[in-house]
Amino acid sequence: MHRSGTILAFLRLLTKVSRPPLHGFTQVPHFWPLSPCSVPNQFGRYYVWNIHQKFCFSSKPNLVVDLLSINEWSPELKNELENLSPTVNHEIVVYVLKKLDKDPEKTWDFFTWASQRDGFRASSHLYSLLLRILVRKDSMKKFWIALTKMKEEGFYIDEETYLTILGILKNEKMINDSVALSHFYKRMLQENAMEGVVKNVVNSILEVEWSNEVEQKLRDMGIVLTDNFVIKVTKELRHFPLKALKFFNWIGSCENYEHSTVTYNAFARILGRSDSIEEFWGIIKEMKSAGHDMDIDTYIKISRQFQKSRLMENAVKLYEFMMDGPFKPSVQDCSILLRSISVGDNPNLDLVFRVANKCEAAGIDLSKAVYDGIHRSLTSAGEFDKAEEIIKVMRNAGFEPDNITYSQLIFGFCKARRLEEARKFLDNMEADGCIPDVKTWTVLIQGHFASNQFDQALMSFAKMMERNYTADADLAEVMLNGFLGQKRIDSAYTFLVEMINKIELRPWQSTYKLLIGKLIEVRKLEEAMNLLQLMKKHGYPPFAEPIVQHIAKFGTVEDANSFLKALSVKQCPSVTAYLHVFKSFFQEGRHSEAKDLLYKCPYHVRKHDEICKLFGSVKATRLAVV
Repeated sequence: MHRSGTILAFLRLLTKVSRPPLHGFTQVPHFWPLSPCSVPNQFGRYYVWNIHQKFCFSSKPNLVVDLLSINEWSPELKNELENLSPTVNHEIVVYVLKKLDKDPEKTWDFFTWASQRDGFRASSHLYSLLLRILVRKDSMKKFWIALTKMKEEGFYIDEETYLTILGILKNEKMINDSVALSHFYKRMLQENAMEGVVKNVVNSILEVEWSNEVEQKLRDMGIVLTDNFVIKVTKELRHFPLKALKFFNWIGSCENYEHSTVTYNAFARILGRSDSIEEFWGIIKEMKSAGHDMDIDTYIKISRQFQKSRLMENAVKLYEFMMDGPFKPSVQDCSILLRSISVGDNPNLDLVFRVANKCEAAGIDLSKAVYDGIHRSLTSAGEFDKAEEIIKVMRNAGFEPDNITYSQLIFGFCKARRLEEARKFLDNMEADGCIPDVKTWTVLIQGHFASNQFDQALMSFAKMMERNYTADADLAEVMLNGFLGQKRIDSAYTFLVEMINKIELRPWQSTYKLLIGKLIEVRKLEEAMNLLQLMKKHGYPPFAEPIVQHIAKFGTVEDANSFLKALSVKQCPSVTAYLHVFKSFFQEGRHSEAKDLLYKCPYHVRKHDEICKLFGSVKATRLAVV
């Protein structure tokens, strides 16, 4: 169907029961009864691949994923994989690793098998992807083996991957592994002779405009052209995408070098930004013409970037491009894209239609999340009649409306300033067998605040509490913003403290920071320090800066002492905390207050080297002025 068709026509399309298989392929792999080469799966059942059908990996990658998913790794499974295709390419390995990333053991087995296939060569990207999957307590032995092999094959871990993995190790309290990784990374940087060459090439490109002279200078360097080298240079030029494109095109024209799937995908990630969109689509067209496909990891990264930058037309165009290829995004990717489209004052319903239609045209059964994505955009755009139709279609597909569905409808009513209808709809939800939850009430209350109906928002909150719902952190932040929007800072403070004390609410860190900042603006130091203590009890880093600045300008020595006691989790505040307060007093020219505070400090603070050095330097400065 043409995408300019109406939404209702689209809804009729969704209600079709049967769908023809695409391009002569069925939707799932065929399995045959038990045979001598059957492989038992984890449930004890036996499956065997239809070895009479030969599919190329890159033309039907889901067959590979399905085969790996239902079978344990074994010699028989390896034979079945080899029967599927004699060769393995970069895109299929990325696809399989992304699909099986919750199973480190199987991804390791597949990667090891693929690495031994003729004609296949791994890449830094593939190794980085594998390392992120293996960085778990039960697969660290394989992680270190993979990292060692990566280095032996001439690949190096990039800074982004290093920092991501280091963060995971630290969060999991795997201290020895995190220290070992840091040492490995530092040694790698020292031993990597390529780094110096890359730096020289990048500097030569950035110094002047691209010209024949620049090309000759690069030739004179005697560069050894490899995929890894090209990727590193273009990544260093990522903030100058047009210069990176000049280099990429020049390298592609050099003798004895041809861009690969790996370099095309890496460069596409660099160009996938708002200031190089035209060039991005040019590279995608060139890559496709050269017989290469975008891998699924590259798609996910670029799509998320497009969505984050609100380049929704390009995000949808990229989704359509991938859905027409062999490495189709998942139904979860579809729902995430629909959610992104729905955000904003006026969602583009044509984009919603294109995404959902492409998903269904590929023979993919729409999930509840996809229906919710369509419904969210319709309600946000005020298309309530069509939103009702999509609910009917969703029911026919076996999905009953729930709190998510009804919350979206209430949000739409609130956005359209149809608040009475929103209240009535919430009251009638229970009659439809769906009991509102606190999220639903939050949407209604936020809608009233947004429409400047402050009293109705408070009444809705009171009604919610009367029905024994417990406010959560999201609702607390909505209420707080509502009070602050009316300049009722005292009420906001009283509300938050009562919620913490009476129902043991744990507000978001952002809620604490917002209110502390507002209290300091109106010089309510005591209340701000009380929130600081509550913040500390909830395990958040204390938001001290605005309080320190206030005390430095207007506070007393007693205020500073009270603050330092509230700030510390120990009996005595840290020397660093004292140092910060002293410096703030000095910056405001309040030297006597700083000196009085020093006399009240514990002995170990007064005699600390940094404290003595600070007061000594200030004293010297004052003498010089005199």
